[in-house]
Amino acid sequence: MQAVKMYTTAVCPYCVRAKNLLKLKGVTTIEEIRIDLDGKARDEMMQTTGRRTVPQIFIGSTHVGGCDDLMALDSAGGLTPLLA
Repeated sequence: MQAVKMYTTAVCPYCVRAKNLLKLKGVTTIEEIRIDLDGKARDEMMQTTGRRTVPQIFIGSTHVGGCDDLMALDSAGGLTPLLA
């Protein structure tokens, strides 16, 4: 299974929703990077993704995007193969 990295904050319902979907898909470990605690991580996330919102989700080296992007990928049948 591919490694999953997610930029998050403490109080983010979309982060929780994304983590729950990934757990349903069998992901047991998510590398969480809390940008509310680390300004450098926030800057890194914005430079890497061009986005300011959380979550920002990476599966392996692929930037999936945010929660809505993750849900859309799953609905289109693309999440399970990407995780494999």
